[in-house]
Amino acid sequence: MSVPAADRGTTTVADRAVRRIVERAATEALAPGEVRTGRTSASVRGRRARVDVTVTLPYPLVLDESGERVRAHVADRTALLTGLAVPSARVRVRELRVRAAGEGSGVAEEQVAVEEAAAVERAGGGPRARRPWSPRRVPVAVAALAAAAACAVLLYDVVAVHAAGRAPARWRTDLMDWLTSHGPHAGAWPGAAAAFAVLCLGVWLLVLAVTPGARGRLPLRPPLPGVRAVIDRSAVASLLRDAVSGQPGITRVRVRVGRRRATVRAGLAFGELDPAHRALTETAERALASCGAARPPRLRVRLRTEPAWRAPAQGGDEG
Repeated sequence: MSVPAADRGTTTVADRAVRRIVERAATEALAPGEVRTGRTSASVRGRRARVDVTVTLPYPLVLDESGERVRAHVADRTALLTGLAVPSARVRVRELRVRAAGEGSGVAEEQVAVEEAAAVERAGGGPRARRPWSPRRVPVAVAALAAAAACAVLLYDVVAVHAAGRAPARWRTDLMDWLTSHGPHAGAWPGAAAAFAVLCLGVWLLVLAVTPGARGRLPLRPPLPGVRAVIDRSAVASLLRDAVSGQPGITRVRVRVGRRRATVRAGLAFGELDPAHRALTETAERALASCGAARPPRLRVRLRTEPAWRAPAQGGDEG
């Protein structure tokens, strides 16, 4: 006697199990030890799973291509091991880690690829990348809860009046009396101020609805149509800081990366100022190009001498 498939029970894959598989799959995407995972989330709905993983990648490499390799491997490996469809796999590059000496064998090839990609971007080629839209869960949740609470209280009083024959609530009658005597037509400032506050709130909600947000992330060049990759501005700042700190004579480095401009401020302890400034600018430009940003921020480098700095002695003054 055979039992129908529907009566044999069900198999449920927990979110925690999928999350562990995603973490392991992300570390297998590139060479062993190159990818480190951070915050990971997974949501299973029926036979579909949506996963989100934050990774740390080694430097230098082509970020958009490496991010796509990680994303594709995570989606394929998770679908294979869980039997679930993975229509959405998001990979966030949180930071970059400088390779140790001798680690990695394709640094020169990757540097050439970075320079070629930067040249294509300057020429205007390649697909256009857009900044991702922020979910804005907190503003939406607060506005929805406030509106739902107000509507629920008002609806309860209206139903009580028309269905149960009760008298209107005292707060509603007092509010109507106050509005009739303090409205904008009466020239009273409280009504005008309340109307202006409601107007500002509506304009702010419209701005949140039509703007992408996620100001802390920079879009990367999409390697394939339909693929979107981003990088945190803090990761770009760390990359620039690590790159310029290794220059001879540089003591202190401060980096600030905005949406349109990246500013590097450094101090020079010894050496000539102009050659050091040129070398610092070239190093920062290479590091910024290696990020693979779709619209790289404009670079500004400021180099100042330290209090203990002395001008190098000229060859003619010796002897």
